[in-house]
Amino acid sequence: MSSTGGAGTGGTGADWWERPAGASGSSAWDAPGPGGVPGTGGAGGAGGDAYGAPAAPGGGAHGAPQRAPDPWAGPQGGWADDPFGPSPYSAPGTSPGAPAAAWGDPFGGTGGGYPPPAPPRPVRRLGAGAALALALLAGVVGGGVGGTVGYLAADRQEGSVLDGDARLGPSATRSSERPPESVAGVAARLLPSVVSIAVEGTSSAGTGSGFVLREDGYVLTNNHVVAAGASGGEITVSFDDGSERPARIVGRDPNYDLAVIKVEARDLPVAALADSDDVVVGDPVIAVGSPLGLSGTVTTGIVSALDRPVTAGESSGSEAAFINAIQTDAAINPGNSGGPLVDATGRVIGVNSAIATTSSGLGGQSGSIGLGFAIPMNQAKRTAEQLIETGRATYPIIGAVLDGRFGGEGARVRELTAGGPADSAGLREGDVVTSIDGRRVDDSSELIVAIRALEPGDRVELTVERGGDEQVLQVELGESD
Repeated sequence: MSSTGGAGTGGTGADWWERPAGASGSSAWDAPGPGGVPGTGGAGGAGGDAYGAPAAPGGGAHGAPQRAPDPWAGPQGGWADDPFGPSPYSAPGTSPGAPAAAWGDPFGGTGGGYPPPAPPRPVRRLGAGAALALALLAGVVGGGVGGTVGYLAADRQEGSVLDGDARLGPSATRSSERPPESVAGVAARLLPSVVSIAVEGTSSAGTGSGFVLREDGYVLTNNHVVAAGASGGEITVSFDDGSERPARIVGRDPNYDLAVIKVEARDLPVAALADSDDVVVGDPVIAVGSPLGLSGTVTTGIVSALDRPVTAGESSGSEAAFINAIQTDAAINPGNSGGPLVDATGRVIGVNSAIATTSSGLGGQSGSIGLGFAIPMNQAKRTAEQLIETGRATYPIIGAVLDGRFGGEGARVRELTAGGPADSAGLREGDVVTSIDGRRVDDSSELIVAIRALEPGDRVELTVERGGDEQVLQVELGESD
């Protein structure tokens, strides 16, 4: 697996940055899809909402634009008392220096941290957690884009004045109609249900993306997009038609990096949801969102990989999401967080949440390098349903603490919760889990991610090594408090 690191991990070379019920009428839950979507389950866990003031980013320059200092760089080091170690993935566009809230651990305990992986670094959040530094970064980049476009437009205008009798022929008449199965056709149907989200917190601000789940105003996004507004901040949702509405947080869950917000509205266009279990590698996909504040941006690619273990969280280890991610090469950048990744028919297969980038020679960070990660829609749907119904979500646990310092292959059990699922199934301290339901486990994070992709009450088959012998145990997953 690709191991993960916190957003503040330092390093050179390749840098991994973090992260991107009941109402009548039409809803995304009723969207067509091949096969049924699993029921509720998902995540929960306490998370601190008070974020520290972000570090002020560096400035631009005259002439050729200069990169601001890395707005996400934080203190060096791994997570404190983290059994899973630092994460090489991060959510694109989160608030710099924002401490992560306590992330529920599917094993119900904490342990020692891994040594940071090399060469990957943390992944970055793509969206609204991006406190002041992200907002400034978006402003600097946006200004650069605007200036460049303006310059080119002016240059073209001057060049269009021709000497002598030279004349341009009439432009061919072009139809705005596109086949419904084309990218343009899919984008035209999808864009009305995709929103931009602006958050003004007490000490940070930022932007991200989201999409409408229900016509009565429920919108799904990433937790790191709205976390800065959880303690008295303001959240504004902008729609494709240019209208804006204030929003409130219905519920949020850092364990899966998901949140549901609500605007007071009726008859909103709803995004259709797909069964993400039907996705295969090579499927064409479309990502829609507001990278760097550029709303309505549409990019295309394919599904590059499935079941990619991604740990997106802060270097403090107090807030980390374990994602069994869909990997895509569609361009995803800071500000895309919370936006939809859709299939060729325009149905949502995932929530864009994390990217990997390489560091630039100017000390900043590059944009998309074709490594984007999305939370599968089936998992997101279960969590969203719980957040809408109760304001919180739960997640599966096995009642074990893993040894984050174990250097061998597999996940070694350090402690067991007496009477917990693992204890009741016969797991012992010192056992090394090498596979779950036939899926190979190389380290603790991979086992955590695999567990988090399931639901409380599911039964799993664990292959363990004990004293040189291999055993197979059946474990029924418990539920977090």
